[in-house]
Amino acid sequence: MPLVDLATNVSVPDVKALSLELSKAASQILGKPEAFVGVRIQAGEVLSFGGSHEPAYMLSATDLNTTREINEARSKALSEWLTEKLGLPNDRGLIAFIDPGANNLGFKGTSIATFFESLRK
Repeated sequence: MPLVDLATNVSVPDVKALSLELSKAASQILGKPEAFVGVRIQAGEVLSFGGSHEPAYMLSATDLNTTREINEARSKALSEWLTEKLGLPNDRGLIAFIDPGANNLGFKGTSIATFFESLRK
């Protein structure tokens, strides 16, 4: 149940199209079905990084069961995607990987933990 939230000070001509591209990329990079991926993009925002307003980003990826090794690979792939799609260098932003645990994510009116338990019954 990944949630991907991208904020950038770069203007994007078609944010809806970019959100679908990021959804597909996030599904592949995070290894989860796209049907469960949520994406939000805030483009053209006032955003400073490193003391300047040069093109920059902040991206957070919320997902379950992450490890340092997994996040290393994800960081590389996501930063490459940001460079390819938006021209954002990997030294102009940060990626936050958040693993809240299955008890702390909700879906279909219950927690993800309970939802997964119901699938096993």
